[in-house]
Amino acid sequence: MVTKEQKQAMVAELVEQIRGASSLYFVNFTGMSVALNHAFRKELRSKDVSMRVAKNTLILRALAEVGGYEDIDAKRLFGQTGIIFGAADPIAPAKIIRQYFEKGQKPSLKVAVVEGQIFDGSQLKAVAEMPTREDMIAGIIGSIHAPISGIVGSINAVMRDVASLVEEVAKSKAA
Repeated sequence: MVTKEQKQAMVAELVEQIRGASSLYFVNFTGMSVALNHAFRKELRSKDVSMRVAKNTLILRALAEVGGYEDIDAKRLFGQTGIIFGAADPIAPAKIIRQYFEKGQKPSLKVAVVEGQIFDGSQLKAVAEMPTREDMIAGIIGSIHAPISGIVGSINAVMRDVASLVEEVAKSKAA
């Protein structure tokens, strides 16, 4: 039996993990084999993501202590619940969950919180298709780089045209 002190320690650990996460994914992993659970957790770790299983009442206490998660209640958290804590890339866990979900395997998403926005479990596809932080940075850099490339290309075209013109004038004078 878990003592009151142990429960308080678990809630304190959950609060710390919740505060340090860029995203939270609450998943139902009921029916997941041990081997599949191990493979799933290994893939999460490869993306610098951790997963923790806790009682729903303790999860709800931790969320209440952190604050801002009032929309996540006992109706959303039922059965066995695992919390996946996103780190550097808040979308990476959604991509992994979707990959397993599309194979017809567990886990299934109950609810997700990505940078303060709450998504229902049915919105897994939309969350997984969001651009990652690296994708957004690459897009911004590409947008900045495109005009510069255009200017360089225009300057090169003008120089090429001037060189062709000088060459044609030299040929006509030589003739």
